[in-house]
Amino acid sequence: MFKVLVIAYYYPPLGLSGVQRTLKFTKYMSKFNWQPTVITTGNVAYFAHDFYLLKEAENAGVNIIRTEAFDVNTIIGKQYQTVNMPQEFLRKILSRISKAIFIPDNKKSWARKAYKVAKELLQKEKFDIIYVTIPPFSSFVYAAKLKKEFGIPLFVDYRDLWFGNHFAFYPTLYHRYKHKKLEYKSLRLADKVIAINRKIKEKLLLTYPFLSFNDVMIIPHGYDPADFEHNEDKVEQSQKMRLTYAGIFYENITPEYFLKAFKQLSIERPDIAANIELEFIGHLRKENNKLISELGINEFVRDHGYLDHNETVKRLKASDVLWMMIGNIQNADTISTSKLYEYIGTGKPILGSVVEGTAKSALQEYGASFITKPDDIQEIKNTIILIHELYIKKNLPTPNRDFIQKHDRIKLTEELTKAFQFYLKALS
Repeated sequence: MFKVLVIAYYYPPLGLSGVQRTLKFTKYMSKFNWQPTVITTGNVAYFAHDFYLLKEAENAGVNIIRTEAFDVNTIIGKQYQTVNMPQEFLRKILSRISKAIFIPDNKKSWARKAYKVAKELLQKEKFDIIYVTIPPFSSFVYAAKLKKEFGIPLFVDYRDLWFGNHFAFYPTLYHRYKHKKLEYKSLRLADKVIAINRKIKEKLLLTYPFLSFNDVMIIPHGYDPADFEHNEDKVEQSQKMRLTYAGIFYENITPEYFLKAFKQLSIERPDIAANIELEFIGHLRKENNKLISELGINEFVRDHGYLDHNETVKRLKASDVLWMMIGNIQNADTISTSKLYEYIGTGKPILGSVVEGTAKSALQEYGASFITKPDDIQEIKNTIILIHELYIKKNLPTPNRDFIQKHDRIKLTEELTKAFQFYLKALS
């Protein structure tokens, strides 16, 4: 069996969507003759914890090494404490302060500690591949150091862009220069780059001309078929059309326009509104709940708070329509949230309020989708009316099954391990 060293800050029991890609890869690697060892963070506070996902990793026999160092999250709460996400205006301020102080990010101290732990491990054990997933980008900087020192092939997985990231903030020209320089130096040492979509690949090739087309491969987000084998018997049935959102709201991802559209609907077509149940799974912020109250639509909204992944999937399966949004922001065309592919795994119709880009293209290919601009209240309202009409007629669209199957995480893991294998063969 071959061995891969995985460096991933975001890994269970941390929750939210950022952990799932790496978890599912490591869960299925052994099927393809690869044994993963994951170096991840220790017992830190976070906005969500999911011990159901941790159990998945443990049951799959993943070797997990936890490292602890200075971390902003160690300041805000106790071990494995789930803390509330601050109000958006405060989160933005704290985020900008953090980005001004820490280059490339506030996980730098952890990445340095992970590097030391990895170095000790590599001196004792033989690994065939080093695999690092970003963000945090500091992980890549130190993984590149490991490649330089040990000569082990380095694969880097871009879940988001680094330089020019949609949430990037460069308060000075120095910050901008430093980020690009760090990424340049790290990419020079990488043997293979993995991007979650074509747009990220294109931007990497344009920004760093030394990368060839074949240096960057695309492995998209996906869904785990095992997650959808559960039945939804425990989820109460509804006589209304259940329209569900799963995830958190921050930056350009906001429920504001959707909620205002539903308010208009409740005034103009109270008969339709009365037959719709809006479900939110994740984190509705105080300002989101305040807006719901101000609009006077509390009676239509059910806020479940954060649920573990297993329960979330059950509720997605028990829904009639799923909603997602991506607002206008720099490089928004590179965003293809893992949430979208969880939705795709359900086979349910999707209402996507999105900008031009990867997510919109995926929705179009999926087929069972309704697409609106993210901030067009009138268009969103009219689309909800259309969806409801089709729901009443039992004529909601069905998805492209071939497209769904392409995003099976087992198949995607096979693609990744084949890339590992191919690279090792090329070296021999």
